[in-house]
Amino acid sequence: MSELFLVARIAGQAVAVASRSVESVVDLGEVTPAPLAARHVLGLATLRSRIVTVIDTAGTLTGEASAAPPRRAIVSAIEGHHYAFVVDALDDVAELAAQPLDPGIALSGHWADAASALVEPAGEAALVIDLAALVPGNLHSRCN
Repeated sequence: MSELFLVARIAGQAVAVASRSVESVVDLGEVTPAPLAARHVLGLATLRSRIVTVIDTAGTLTGEASAAPPRRAIVSAIEGHHYAFVVDALDDVAELAAQPLDPGIALSGHWADAASALVEPAGEAALVIDLAALVPGNLHSRCN
């Protein structure tokens, strides 16, 4: 069964996020650091008169903080809070059929926590990721 996905790149990897999890995609402005925040929280930003927590998505997934300044992000509401998940690039929106991950696929870092399936936009494999798994402190996350 096909589903609508937003295809993006994080840490050079093609990823897909179910459109039902995406509130919007944005160009980030100034990000204000948040003292004592979890290590992969870049800070807070204001988007459309709303404050969002900005997540270093690549850093969360790979374990290494991103060096590049945050520019583009996927905004999602999770448990009543808004988060901006920084991405390298936004590629496409496409209706795709998700396939289960092969048990033989070894994912490093926190990719295994976030990835749930594979899709193939334009013939390239992309990991389907759950944005909620990337929120520090989330029960599904081991990112703290």
